[in-house]
Amino acid sequence: MTHRVHPSENILIHGISVNKHQFLLQLLQIFLVGLTIGMIRVVVPGLAESEFGLANKAFFLLASFVVVFGVIKAVMNLYAGKLSEQYGRKTVLIWGWLVALPVPFILLYAPSWNWIIFATILLGFNQGLAWSMALNSKLDLAKSTQKGLVNGVNEFSGYAAVGVAGLVTAYFVEWFGAKEGLFIFSLGVILLGLVLAKWTIKETLPWAELHHQMASQNGEVHSEKSLTQLFKMASWENGSLVAINQAGLIEKFTDAIVWIFLPVYFLSQGLSLIEAGAIVAIYGVVWGGSQLVTGPLSDKIGRKGLIVWGMWLCGLGVLSIPMTQGVTLWSIEAAVIGLGMAMLYPNLGAAVGDFAPAPHRASLIGIYRFWRDSGYAFGALAMGILAQWSQDLSTPFWLVGIAMLLSGVWVQVKITNQR
Repeated sequence: MTHRVHPSENILIHGISVNKHQFLLQLLQIFLVGLTIGMIRVVVPGLAESEFGLANKAFFLLASFVVVFGVIKAVMNLYAGKLSEQYGRKTVLIWGWLVALPVPFILLYAPSWNWIIFATILLGFNQGLAWSMALNSKLDLAKSTQKGLVNGVNEFSGYAAVGVAGLVTAYFVEWFGAKEGLFIFSLGVILLGLVLAKWTIKETLPWAELHHQMASQNGEVHSEKSLTQLFKMASWENGSLVAINQAGLIEKFTDAIVWIFLPVYFLSQGLSLIEAGAIVAIYGVVWGGSQLVTGPLSDKIGRKGLIVWGMWLCGLGVLSIPMTQGVTLWSIEAAVIGLGMAMLYPNLGAAVGDFAPAPHRASLIGIYRFWRDSGYAFGALAMGILAQWSQDLSTPFWLVGIAMLLSGVWVQVKITNQR
C-alpha cells in the first residue's frame, strides 16, 4: 500500500525504493561513522603501551577508554531522539560530525593515555548523535513494515565499515606510523562525513510526522509521555522491552571484548598487528554482511529465535577463543561471533520498534540504545577489573561468554515473537 500526504506542493511517500537516493546517502553516513570508530579498534589497544604511554599489563586502564565511550554514547543516545524532534535530524547529524573534528589532531599529538580517553569521549558524542540520526532518518523514510530490513542494511553498513577500518588502519600504521596513520585516515573520514551531511542530506522529520498521522488514522491513540515516563516503562515496567534492553546491554560485552582484549590477546600469542586486524575484520565483515539476510528474514519469521540463537552463538564463540590456537581457528571463531551478532543485533533494534507506539518510537529506540551502549561501559569496567585482578587475559572471555548465554535465556523466557 502506498501512503501519500500533500504538505503544500510536495508528495511524501514512505518506502525504501521511492526514497532510495536519500536512503543510500544515509547508509553512506552510517558507513563513515563506522569507519570513524573502527579506526581505533585495533591500533589503539594493540599499540597502547608502545605508542600511547600505557604501562605493561595495565588492563584496567586499557579498558578505561571504552568505559568512557560507552557512558557518553549511551547518554547521547538517550537524548538524541528528543533533540532531533526539536532541532531536526539533519542538524543533530551535523553536530555529531562537528564534535569529532578535533579527534585526528588529538590522536596525532597525544602525549599520554589520558588524551586518548578524551578523544574517545568526543567519538562517543559523534557515535551517539550521528549514528542515531542516520538510523532514525532511514526509519522515517521507510514503511513501517520494513523495520527489519532497515535495521539490517543499517548495521551492515556500519559494522562492515568497523571491520574494514580496523584492517585498513593497521596498514596505515605500517606505511605512515601509528599516530600519523590514524591522523590521515580519521581526518579524511570525518571531513567527508561533515561535508556530505551538510550538502546532501535532507531533513526527514516530515516523513516521521506522516508515520504519526497514519498511526492516528489507524486508531492508534497514545497519550503524550515524558522521557522520564518512557524510560520507566522501558526499563522496568514493560517486560518485553526490559528483556530487549538487557539483551542489548549484554551483547555489547561481546563487542567490547573484541575491541579491547582481542587485539591484545592475539598480539600476546605472537600475531602481528595486521594479522590481528585481519581476524577482527572477519568478525566485523561477517557481522555486517550477514545482516543483509538476518534483518529482512526477521520480518518474515519473527525476531525472537534469531535474537536468542544469536546470543548463544556469540557466547560459545567467545568461550572457544582462549581454548584454541592458530589463525585458522581464531578466524573461524571470529566469523561465528560475527554471525551471532548479525542474528541478534538488527533484530533487537527492530523488536523495540515492534513494541513501541509510533509517536514514542524515536525516544524508545533512544532508551534502548542508551541501555545497549551502556553495555560498553559496564562490560569494559567488569572485564578491566577481572583482567587486572587475575593478570590473565583469558578471564574476560569467560565473563562475556557466560553472560551472553544467560541473557539469551532471559529473552527466550520473556518476549513473544514479533514480525
